[in-house]
Amino acid sequence: MASKGRSQETCLSDSYEAAMEALSSLITRRKRGDGSNRVEKFSLMFKYMKVLDLEEHIAGLKIIHIAGTKGKGSTCTFSEAILRECGFQTGLFTSPHLVDVRERYRIDGVNISEDKFLQHFWDCWNQLKEKVTDDLPMPPLFQFLTLLAFKIFISEKVDVAILEVGLGGRLDSTNVVKEPVVCGITSLGMDHMEILGDTLGKIASEKAGIFKIPLKVASPLDRGKLGGLELGMAGDHQFINAGLAIALCRCWLQQTGHSKVLFRNENQESDLPEAFLKGLSTANLPGRAQVVYDISVKSYESEVNETSSGDLIFYLDGAHSPESMEVCARWFSNAVKEDVHSSKNGMTEHDDKNFDRSNKISKQILLFNCMEVRDPLLLLPRLVNTCASSGVHFSKALFVPSISTYHKVDSAASIALETTKDLSWQSTLQRTWEKIIHGKGAISEESSNFDNPETLPSSGFLYGDPYHKCNPVNKQFTCSAVIPSLPSTIKLLRDCVKENPSIRLQVLVTGSLHLVGDVLKLLRR
Repeated sequence: MASKGRSQETCLSDSYEAAMEALSSLITRRKRGDGSNRVEKFSLMFKYMKVLDLEEHIAGLKIIHIAGTKGKGSTCTFSEAILRECGFQTGLFTSPHLVDVRERYRIDGVNISEDKFLQHFWDCWNQLKEKVTDDLPMPPLFQFLTLLAFKIFISEKVDVAILEVGLGGRLDSTNVVKEPVVCGITSLGMDHMEILGDTLGKIASEKAGIFKIPLKVASPLDRGKLGGLELGMAGDHQFINAGLAIALCRCWLQQTGHSKVLFRNENQESDLPEAFLKGLSTANLPGRAQVVYDISVKSYESEVNETSSGDLIFYLDGAHSPESMEVCARWFSNAVKEDVHSSKNGMTEHDDKNFDRSNKISKQILLFNCMEVRDPLLLLPRLVNTCASSGVHFSKALFVPSISTYHKVDSAASIALETTKDLSWQSTLQRTWEKIIHGKGAISEESSNFDNPETLPSSGFLYGDPYHKCNPVNKQFTCSAVIPSLPSTIKLLRDCVKENPSIRLQVLVTGSLHLVGDVLKLLRR
């Protein structure tokens, strides 16, 4: 019986890997920013929907549709959690995924199961494959993932579907929805300008393309209305997202004939319904202001005592625009200060047993990468200056390539361990960092080739060589390093805290959701 179970599990796993290979074949090789034929590609969505027999059923999903530059994923997540706590079966479609593509599809707050994913995936895939012609090729990746979301939510008979726009709004794959119950637009910023336009006005016009109803401005949530609770997602910016989510859910309840839910209130300290409060306080979205204690870091004594020292902490946030980088910096600064304060009190909620960390030396480390279309001169100074204004300074910065590629969809089980050959972009990021730290005049372009990045620094690099030992003229850079692989970087960090009981590393991972996802994948192994 056990043998049969293992055989079925292996078969399912093989089928899942085959699905990932199939998805990877849909990734176009065009450079990001190539907006050619956007209208034509969008029009094909309606043909794909007809092939999959989705047109007649979409209206029954009672959709909430959300666009924006910053915070749309968080707003979607808050909205889903609120309506789920109100008693409705929810479907949530967000992007991108961090570890596994199934993260994009949540049913009642949980990632869709592997077997259900495969059932709906191959159903869509085979139907579309049968109808492929020169005029109707297989859809590109995001279009297929959007079609799959509709298929899943219709098949699972959800009461409400919350859809996050992928990019823009007007010509986004999700905008085939003709009659959403309510739409929302989160904060705007200068991002994806090569596609959406180079002014806020042009970007706003693209985002507003999802509107089909009268416009109303939502106010940020007043912290006092939480009745002493905390939002499930950290950061002051989340009060803006929570305010929009509350307005969207109220409108959805009113428009769908469920207004009575708004008057269920058992919490006398807040004028929000109890279900709203519970949803807001339990909402969770990985990779956004997420704190992960590395439980693998244990000394011999702690292994014997079955306790984790918590001396390696990862602060993960996929910020990749100047505005979101500033928000990330504020969150990180507050988080490390709170962590240091709780450590001085000798105990945190993450400790398994009492463990006095009041004498630990805390060091803040930056682990960074970003796509080459990003301008590090717009990202890194905003991060450094915002942290410095709160009294937080990075002792080291590590620049490392992501493991995930933009031409392959991986499963949670697969991870590449090979070293990246071309580290020129990471060297560019390091050079930018050194100019920020030492001033532009201290780094000449001639000295831009730093120490061989293929040579791994020792773990002593992370706790030794203070800033004053840097000598840019002689190419001695002790406050940053390029590391050729992410697994090597994690090992370096772990070795440091294992070998130095007095050291505590607080590592900010940011600049790319791909990097954040890769770190999460490695930590979960």
